[in-house]
Amino acid sequence: MPPVRLLRSRAWLVGACYASWGVFFLVGLGLNLACAPLLLLPHRARYGHRVRAVIRRLFAFWLGWFHASGVLQVVWHGFETPLPSGCVYIANHPTLLDATFLLARLPEAICIFKPALMRNPAVGPAALMGGYAAGRPGVDLVRDVAGRIAAGQSLLIFPEGTRTGPGETLGPLKPGFALIAARAHAPVQLILIRATPGVAPRGRPWWRPPALLPARVDLFLDRRWDHDPTCSALELTGQVERHLLASLPPPPP
Repeated sequence: MPPVRLLRSRAWLVGACYASWGVFFLVGLGLNLACAPLLLLPHRARYGHRVRAVIRRLFAFWLGWFHASGVLQVVWHGFETPLPSGCVYIANHPTLLDATFLLARLPEAICIFKPALMRNPAVGPAALMGGYAAGRPGVDLVRDVAGRIAAGQSLLIFPEGTRTGPGETLGPLKPGFALIAARAHAPVQLILIRATPGVAPRGRPWWRPPALLPARVDLFLDRRWDHDPTCSALELTGQVERHLLASLPPPPP
């Protein structure tokens, strides 16, 4: 490509990247403003299914925006058939965008939010109306989320607890997902995520475009662990961690 066209292409993609974040925040603000008065409704839990469906469609719209603008290509591998509900979905966490990608695809999925985020007016109303779980890690949280999974919802959780650190293949896994799956007698489904370096990683400003544009994120429907009462939470966590380390490529230098 001639240098002038290359510069124009880069300028377009960087501008489209910033516009993508603008779309995200404007749509998110509108959703939370719409959800805020709904928090006053009695028995608001009955509306959780509808709000989660709206959130899923909005994230799918955002993915469509990425594809249409040419900024980011999200490629799904092994997702040809509908995914089951009543499952604990886990994934590695290389980018800030991972949850938005997966919530656009997973059925009846909830996340676990920190209490501070639930009190944030820019995030909390939609999360509360969607029935997402909130609370500090502990027995009560495990019991609450496991009950929801047993009732047919799904859980999306990143066992690392935060994004993978710079220069790491995988952060240490926490066993919370395995405790919840054991209590709910639910299977654990692993999703592998591989992303172009610089797509909103940990340690880099979220708004800064990656050096390589257009960027790409690949999501692979990987191994599934059915409920096994003889396998402890720590054993299952170890199995998942070893499998991830063997499956993920080493970090770039």
